[in-house]
Amino acid sequence: MGTRKPVVHSDPKILGGIPVFVGTRVPVKNLIDYLEAGDSLDDFLKAFPAVSREQAVAALEVAREALVADARSAG
Repeated sequence: MGTRKPVVHSDPKILGGIPVFVGTRVPVKNLIDYLEAGDSLDDFLKAFPAVSREQAVAALEVAREALVADARSAG
């Protein structure tokens, strides 16, 4: 398994340390907010052209992996 290239970055000098997509000033929270509101990934990408589809999908994959790893069995 290869090393994954970072897609999210947090720096106190960029938006006060809010996690953003690498190479942008776009907060990752914006992607979550769009999807939570029922907007599509394409809607998000049109609104934030500095973020590539690959970055957005990779961020969602990282979030999915973190949720699955943290899941507890019911019972």
